[in-house]
Amino acid sequence: MSKSTAEIRQMFLDFFHAKGHEVVPSSSLVPHNDPTLLFTNAGMNQFKDVFLGQDKRNYTRATTSQRCVRAGGKHNDLDNVGYTARHHTFFEMLGNFSFGDYFKHDAIRFAWELLTGEGWFNLPKEKLLVTVYATDDEAYDIWANEIGIPRERIVRIGDNKGAPYASDNFWQMGDTGPCGPCTEIFYDHGAHIWGGPPGSAEEDGDRFIEIWNIVFMQFNRQQDGTMLPLPKPSVDTGMGLERVSAVLQHVNANYDIDLFKQLIEATAEIIQVQDLTNKSLRVIADHIRSCAYLIADGVIPSNEGRGYVLRRIIRRAVRHGHMLGAKDIFFYKLVQPLIDAMQSAASDLAKQKTFVENTLKTEEEQFLKTLERGLALLDQELEKLDGTVLSGEVAFKLYDTYGFPLDLTADVCRERNISIDETGFEKAMDAQRQRAREANNFSVDYSKVIKLDEVTEFTGYNEINAESQVVAIFEDGVAVEQITSPSNAIIILNKTPFYGESGGQVGDKGQLSSQGVVFDIVDTQKYGQSIGHIGTLQQGSLKVGDSVSTLVDAEIRERIKLNHSATHLLQAALQKILGSHVHQKGSLVTADSLRFDFSHHEALTSEQFMQIENLVNKQIRRNLAVDVAVMALDEAKQKGAMALFGEKYDDQVRVLTMGDFSIELCGGTHVSRTGDIGLFKIASESGIAAGVRRIEAITGQVAINAMHRDVSQLSQAAQLFKSDRYSVVDKIALLMEQTKQFEKTIQQLKEQQAGLTSSQLLNNIENVNGKAVLVAKIEGVEAKLLRTMIDDIKNQIKSGVVILATINEDRINLAGGVTKDLVDIVKAGDIISILAQSVGGKGGGRADFAQAGGVDIQALPQALLNINEIIKQRLM
Repeated sequence: MSKSTAEIRQMFLDFFHAKGHEVVPSSSLVPHNDPTLLFTNAGMNQFKDVFLGQDKRNYTRATTSQRCVRAGGKHNDLDNVGYTARHHTFFEMLGNFSFGDYFKHDAIRFAWELLTGEGWFNLPKEKLLVTVYATDDEAYDIWANEIGIPRERIVRIGDNKGAPYASDNFWQMGDTGPCGPCTEIFYDHGAHIWGGPPGSAEEDGDRFIEIWNIVFMQFNRQQDGTMLPLPKPSVDTGMGLERVSAVLQHVNANYDIDLFKQLIEATAEIIQVQDLTNKSLRVIADHIRSCAYLIADGVIPSNEGRGYVLRRIIRRAVRHGHMLGAKDIFFYKLVQPLIDAMQSAASDLAKQKTFVENTLKTEEEQFLKTLERGLALLDQELEKLDGTVLSGEVAFKLYDTYGFPLDLTADVCRERNISIDETGFEKAMDAQRQRAREANNFSVDYSKVIKLDEVTEFTGYNEINAESQVVAIFEDGVAVEQITSPSNAIIILNKTPFYGESGGQVGDKGQLSSQGVVFDIVDTQKYGQSIGHIGTLQQGSLKVGDSVSTLVDAEIRERIKLNHSATHLLQAALQKILGSHVHQKGSLVTADSLRFDFSHHEALTSEQFMQIENLVNKQIRRNLAVDVAVMALDEAKQKGAMALFGEKYDDQVRVLTMGDFSIELCGGTHVSRTGDIGLFKIASESGIAAGVRRIEAITGQVAINAMHRDVSQLSQAAQLFKSDRYSVVDKIALLMEQTKQFEKTIQQLKEQQAGLTSSQLLNNIENVNGKAVLVAKIEGVEAKLLRTMIDDIKNQIKSGVVILATINEDRINLAGGVTKDLVDIVKAGDIISILAQSVGGKGGGRADFAQAGGVDIQALPQALLNINEIIKQRLM
């Protein structure tokens, strides 16, 4: 009896838990504090700091089922999704990790036991073969001598990618940093499927499928290519859940496993499709997974970075629904079937179901407005295409005008065996392509990353000054023993009251000092378990081992505390007034203000605005006690403490409670009672993305000062209107109404004047071959009235050409009109274009009417004479 995908996921975690591994939850698809990645794309991402030596955990073995997305940057499978058996934008990576604990022997033994053990996956041993890096004799011997795999089923893979260590069996985190050989395990689906073993000419076939990769991190690659042995070799493994599920469920394609069958059937039912083998159903089933989880992790559709990639995936799915005959929006309806299919792996997604559905629904509605027009244009272009290549200009027009990503256009073209001139497209993209690419330019020199074994004790919850010892100093990312003034550096202490930026709260400022030494701190950041004090040595010299006095800027710290505590009150108020769908999507707490981003699909009404502000201030007046308790993460969640999905929490967490109003996980600094906040005032509320709103607010004395400024401004306005503060709005409304009437009267007078001018101009008409020609410069007429004047004159002359010019604010305004009977002889657009070029401008328009501008006022008289002659010649 085959196992379900959910059972396979759990069996993997249970196996490694039994082997002493900590079961670590999947991290967010948005990498935590990692500037090198667009999305989480491998199981090891959340442990990168551990492998780099920047972080330590209370375990040396871990196992995960990590959610991953590969749809942007260099790891981009989007174009292949739906057309191959195993490519996905979203997948789950099962992994086990050793951080300086076991190495090659145990890693290989664990993998073999899980795959072939009778109580576990029980795969036939003769169906498995392995690869090793060409020079990794140790791994080869383990497989051959200890595991007992026949040597003909062990394949050595060398540097097959054109450079030293560039191999399918050599893994590296980046151009520099931890790296090492790997061994891969392949499953043989059988001779009835085309393909050859790894390393052969037919290796791209579907017969032999890689199901597990074990990376042995044993080197640290330097910038010059030197491979230095790591002091603590580690293990990083990955096995695609979808791939191993296909093997264990006796199917060849990932899309035939139970999870995808559920999603495909749900999609077919919603769209009313009978053919369950249609590739578009595969595309949609894959894409709902990446889209739903990306939105749940805080990514919102947009035109740049991660949001742009999400928008591309949504639009690709919607387009395939359209191909299947979907008549209405459908994609958002797949969120619940996805939750059902993913089972235990969807617990966080289920909590944000409404927000995810609303975000997808809004994006799909916006796209459908342009989809039909864009597809119609593409169909027209393809029908008249002479050849098999669509021009880059057309592809760009679809992108620029209709929001069609290039891969969506490529999808349509592929179905008709047509390719796209991608070089031409990229040239036309220019700024747009650069903006979309910005978030993909992730790179870092891992050999220069600050690596620390030190743990800094944070003492700042109860004090702002302390006696500490310098344990490390960094200049330009390089550890040094001593610095002398003036020097910019990062100082690591054994303990500190300075808060390192995290959780949305900025780092503290202040000073380190000792006899003859002054170091000004402008920022404080976390580096793994160390806290770095960033600043400038203003006086003296400082060396590792020195004792220093620390002093946090008390005023700045106090203002930060007010704003951070107010942020907690604000989040609780939003949930109580707007609904439980409100979730934090970002925050920033500084000394001057607070910023809170949250999920909500419409602007706040003035009534809601007032309710939220009043509710927060009510809790401030209640002077609630702010209590802190440290407890296990699971216990904190059971108590109802709000946690941010994607945020990295320790096993023991701080739970911050404000009376009966708010309970959250938070490591920041806070007031002791809500009354300390004094006053809360919302400064602004706005939308920053589809489904995400932002509130900016101020507290304490800053809020009081703002209210004083508002009252002062109102009082000054009242004096100007000879009114009191309570009547000034009525006075302004009355004045605005009067102003509208004056503007209306002035416009009427201008139009009357233009009419009189038009009548006078009739006296200047020349008769050319029975046709009227009027070329004139007029004074004191607004540019927007030129068209009205030309229409009036055309109605009176019946047949002819009218060209008018006027000057407003040192700029020439031109307009021309041609009666319908003459548009085949004289075109207004051509005439105005010639005239505009003569006066240093440009413009044009239709055959019967055109407008333009110019700047060379001195050239205007001669230009009008010349254009008059051109018109006469064309009418002869």
